Amino acid sequence: MNEYKSPVYKVIAVPVEKVVANNYNPNVVAPPEMKLLELSIWEDGYTMPCVCYYMEDQDLYELVDGYHRYWVLKTSKRIFEREKGLLPVTVIEKDISNRMASTIRHNRARGVHNIELMSHIVSELVKAGMSDQWIRKHIGMDKDELLRLKQISGLAELFAGRDFSLSDE
Repeated sequence: MNEYKSPVYKVIAVPVEKVVANNYNPNVVAPPEMKLLELSIWEDGYTMPCVCYYMEDQDLYELVDGYHRYWVLKTSKRIFEREKGLLPVTVIEKDISNRMASTIRHNRARGVHNIELMSHIVSELVKAGMSDQWIRKHIGMDKDELLRLKQISGLAELFAGRDFSLSDE
């Protein structure tokens, strides 16, 4: 009997032109998060492979999970060039129903960010001397979101050295 080995232990580099999107992924990513994903891949590299099903009859890889990582490689010239057009992929062997279920599980398992924990991270970054501009760029926040997270933390020191004024309204 063969011992089970998870697909992640068999990552392969696939030319992006051999990868195709599936037609059943309900996940969408807003433009600011897509920019952050591109920055993340640029700064950190691909840290998670895409999950695909190999369609032998067409010699193509259909995405099960990782569409947005795939899209970044297709649309970001600097990442495409650095990665030499190759996408890290793991292959699963499942029928279409189980691939659909897998897509949904992958999407839903990512969860959402806890506001309290995010405000703690912001607090720690400010205490470490990171500027608002640095935090906004590297965490992918706009000014209002950063301000709200600072307010939630309730720490006056997060506002030290910043100019604030009341609205005239």
